[in-house]
Amino acid sequence: MVEGSMTQGAGQVPETERTATLRDFRVPAYVHETGPYADSAQPGEAVRPDEEAFDEAFDEVYPEGYTPTQRDLPVIRRGDTVQVAVDPASAAVPQQTEGPGPLFVVGDVHGYLDELVAALREKGLIDAAGSWCAGTARLWFLGDFTDRGPDGIGVIDLVMRLSAEAAAAGGYCKALMGNHELLLLGAKRFGDTPVNSGAGTATFQAAWLLNGGQKTDMDRLQDVHLQWMARLDAMEQVDGHLLVHSDTTAYLDYGDSIEAVNDNVRETLTRNDADEVWDVFRKFTKRFSFRDEGGADHVRSLLDMYGGTRIVHGHSPIPYLLGDVGSEDGEDSAGPVVEGPHVYAEGLAIAMDGGVTMAGKLLVQQLPLDI
Repeated sequence: MVEGSMTQGAGQVPETERTATLRDFRVPAYVHETGPYADSAQPGEAVRPDEEAFDEAFDEVYPEGYTPTQRDLPVIRRGDTVQVAVDPASAAVPQQTEGPGPLFVVGDVHGYLDELVAALREKGLIDAAGSWCAGTARLWFLGDFTDRGPDGIGVIDLVMRLSAEAAAAGGYCKALMGNHELLLLGAKRFGDTPVNSGAGTATFQAAWLLNGGQKTDMDRLQDVHLQWMARLDAMEQVDGHLLVHSDTTAYLDYGDSIEAVNDNVRETLTRNDADEVWDVFRKFTKRFSFRDEGGADHVRSLLDMYGGTRIVHGHSPIPYLLGDVGSEDGEDSAGPVVEGPHVYAEGLAIAMDGGVTMAGKLLVQQLPLDI
């Protein structure tokens, strides 16, 4: 089994959990400066933003005189989309004769459908046709299905289909709410309606563009996708693992039980108030609460409240948690190397965002980890 590192990365500056401000709506922009993307690229060419179109979009969504603050994490400029070869003879998941099947979790996908399909096939969860073949296995996605990558709607369609197929086979495929689901919902519902950000004028449309919003995703977004995202749970506890999207204690603001948190977040989305939805998005954008001094205590505060012996989360890419991000232009580093989940905070936290958007790895991992 994969072992995670238990130490902070070299050069990492200890810091407490950030309160999300407008700078957080620009981070982490792993791929490049986001905005309108070229519709196509020749094989071997990275898809680059149209800078003039980006400037025009920026002027449209921000009022005159408004300047977003600096991003607080470096931009990692990747090249081509990573193409992962999959052995068609990948082993199937062992079938359980009694009780629940094996438990798997998936980190942030961000529109990288090909990488997701390859990773699921490698673990024996889907077959060559992309259909569920894992029987009673249980699969949890930790959120962030869209933005930055090429096919966020394709990812959502796949997860929705696998949910039905897994249930029919006696297993399940379920998903949690990530901050990018909140962002896409807000951009679709509220557009350029000003919201009270606590740091100046802001809009969901602006935040979505600056965080890798893809026009192709917005064009293909349907009511069924919106309804599915709005009903996602914020957290769950499975086999002693407390599953959440974000490495933050902000979940404590929404209730003293898993059921209360999920109900309160869902009810907030149902009320359809732009400022209230923005506040949930802002809180779910917080990060690094478990990483530095006192991080283990922050994890324990969540475990004590909601149950479980370990937290499993996405949201903050493992290379950033380790301080292993190379240079911004990529000249001094071959890129982040992620082999598997990162275990930290005195062994109480498991990070699952392998940084697929920064040429890292899309992680699908069976739990528990053998460490």
